[in-house]
Amino acid sequence: MAELRRRAPREPDQDSGTDKETSTEGKYVEDDIDSDIPDVLPFNDSTPEVLKPVLSGLSSRWKNWWIRGIFSLTMISLFFFLIYMGPVMLILLVSAIQVKCFQEIISIGHRVYRSYELPWFRTLSWYFLLCVNYFFYGETLADYFATLVQREEMLQFLIRYHRFISFAFYLIGFCMFVLSLVKKHYRLQFYMFGWTHVTLLITVTQSHLVIQNLFEGMIWFIVPISIVICNDIMAYIFGFFFGRTPLIKLSPKKTWEGFIGGFFMTVIFGFLFAYILAQFQYFVCPVEYSSETNSFSTKCEPSEIFRLHYYIVPAYLQPLLGRRTVSMYPFQIHSIALSSFASLIGPFGGFFASGFKRAFKIKDFADTIPGHGGIMDRSDCQYLMATFVHVYIASFIRGPNPSKVLQQLLVLHPEQQLNIYKALRAHLIEKGMTDAALHNQ
Repeated sequence: MAELRRRAPREPDQDSGTDKETSTEGKYVEDDIDSDIPDVLPFNDSTPEVLKPVLSGLSSRWKNWWIRGIFSLTMISLFFFLIYMGPVMLILLVSAIQVKCFQEIISIGHRVYRSYELPWFRTLSWYFLLCVNYFFYGETLADYFATLVQREEMLQFLIRYHRFISFAFYLIGFCMFVLSLVKKHYRLQFYMFGWTHVTLLITVTQSHLVIQNLFEGMIWFIVPISIVICNDIMAYIFGFFFGRTPLIKLSPKKTWEGFIGGFFMTVIFGFLFAYILAQFQYFVCPVEYSSETNSFSTKCEPSEIFRLHYYIVPAYLQPLLGRRTVSMYPFQIHSIALSSFASLIGPFGGFFASGFKRAFKIKDFADTIPGHGGIMDRSDCQYLMATFVHVYIASFIRGPNPSKVLQQLLVLHPEQQLNIYKALRAHLIEKGMTDAALHNQ
């Protein structure tokens, strides 16, 4: 490769020589990136040492089946244990997954980038991760922990100037990037700068949406994640046993049989799972911080979508069901929409990740989980699902939250609170909801 470069005709030295840098810069990037990527994906036996004696007599197909099954059950068990531990552990879980996914994607870029021995890419990537997390978690602190912020003077200062502080931190990283630019490699460095920011968009922003969904009620966190897991498992099972027709070239192992079978099983699972969780306040109540107990509270009067309603069965289904009415939670109807998205659109998050991996000729993002690859390999569809759930809640579910409004009012100065009280009193009197004489006493 170096010999070819030496033999390449040189550009005339016109102007100040910058054209010569630009003309060869793109070639350096393409050649060195391709030189780091193998033409053929190497076989990687991910069987843990403890399982090798037990699975030694099986074919690679069935060996992968058992490894995926064992570690899938392990992860599901851990997930439900963390649900039992409460919202704090779930927030920590989301944060840990976010950091690991970021590390896996950035490591792919670093493998290509470090061959130039250019400074600061990895350092700046992690610095920007801290900046973006500081911004998003600060926003969450201001929205959901207003009573806590009110008690701490330092927190009041940080929240009041939060966005300015966040922007200042980002500007420091921006200036550091400009100072790190190296002659003849500008294009590559800007390419990797974009790589970092797209990675932040995929991981940090989506993780923030997951946490926002969690605060609406753990059911909005648990059900979407569970139906994506269910769809992944059911599609794999149906594809393993019945798959014959390839679904998409990006993922040759995905089949139409797995796609369709996964859809129907996911809708059924989501409908039944929603019915179970909707019965418990622990899952349906918004997660709120209690200043009295210094802990999260999940107690409330369940909203309408988590109360049993009676529905008239369509006439053509009454003979089949043998009844004229059925009782179910409205949330179960919403679960059908969530399950349909997870089954029909959610897999495209996986196809997107497959295309990314094929672009760099890698099998998995990492080898963190035997039989599954990296954390990002298991989270690609979850991030797309998180965005849909957030938009769905904002569009069809969320209404004014009196508790959140009250928290925000308590942070205001007494004069501001008094003005709001007078405006609200005048509004209630005008609507005939209260008597003016009562307020004048």
